Amino acid sequence: MRYLITGDAGFIGFHVARRLLEAGHEVLGIDNLNSYYDVTLKERRRAVLAEFSRYDAQTLPLEDMERLSTLFSAFKPDVVVHLAAQAGVRHSLEAPRDYIQSNIIGSFNILEAVRACGGVQHLLLASTSSAYGANTHYPFHETDNAVHPVTIYAASKGAMELMAHSYAHLYGTPTTAFRFFTVYGPWGRPDMAYYLFTKAILKGEPITVYNNGDCWRDFTFIDDLVTSILDLAACPPPGVAQRSGLVPHPSDTLSPAAPYRLVNIGAGAPVKLTDFIGALEEALGQEARKVFKPLPPGDMVQTFADATLLDHLTGRRPRTDVKSGLSAFVDWYRRTFNG
Repeated sequence: MRYLITGDAGFIGFHVARRLLEAGHEVLGIDNLNSYYDVTLKERRRAVLAEFSRYDAQTLPLEDMERLSTLFSAFKPDVVVHLAAQAGVRHSLEAPRDYIQSNIIGSFNILEAVRACGGVQHLLLASTSSAYGANTHYPFHETDNAVHPVTIYAASKGAMELMAHSYAHLYGTPTTAFRFFTVYGPWGRPDMAYYLFTKAILKGEPITVYNNGDCWRDFTFIDDLVTSILDLAACPPPGVAQRSGLVPHPSDTLSPAAPYRLVNIGAGAPVKLTDFIGALEEALGQEARKVFKPLPPGDMVQTFADATLLDHLTGRRPRTDVKSGLSAFVDWYRRTFNG
């Protein structure tokens, strides 16, 4: 099959593309290689993917509708996995316009390109647990109120979800949006806490721990996440006219008006930040020097996925424990940076 992946030079996009290429699929990757973090790391990821003959990389911003349309028309993807985004909750406080351009305008252009191209069997879009915003009903279920985002990052992702539903209703492309929960692992983003912690601990520098470590995250190891994405890619939501006799699962979020579904990808097992740091210290064989600070604006105290729907649709959910996941990350980090 032909897969078009946006953000293929990014952490998650790289892993999804590599898994697909290993399975023999054809992959077109689109990424703007922006400088939000070290471009060298993005280029190294693409160099790994370039070892596969069925991979093609194109560098352009999703805001460039003309070039984007040309690529869609020439490649004619069977499946589109839209992972490109301006990431980073805290960065959205400093550069909100970047999130409007990339996450809203860029995502709109993907929807338009899919519509104009025709023939796309399934469109998958990456959203975030941050979309739950001020909601404090745990665990987060896909049907929970998500209309109170607390950052422009979360708001931009919520807007993408709504636009995607509208397009699925109007034009009939089966569409799945999934919300990620704190993804980590080898080849990860250097701005993520576990990456920053690892770098600091190995250098003997202090790490900043917010809210006295009293934060909880539903950590998701990258290999589990990729498995979930590809499992979901194989089960596109049916159109309204195709649902005769279908008895929906009680947890299903299948839209009554469109072939559209929203799915959490998380383990449903939050880990306290202090325990996560402890697992990292164990993997590194070094103790961290900790500096405690208040929770920054926009940060959530807890994320907690209800993974019932994911389990129902795919027969599994993320299972890798943080000790195993962090050990794999530390092994990669030491090999890559001689740490």
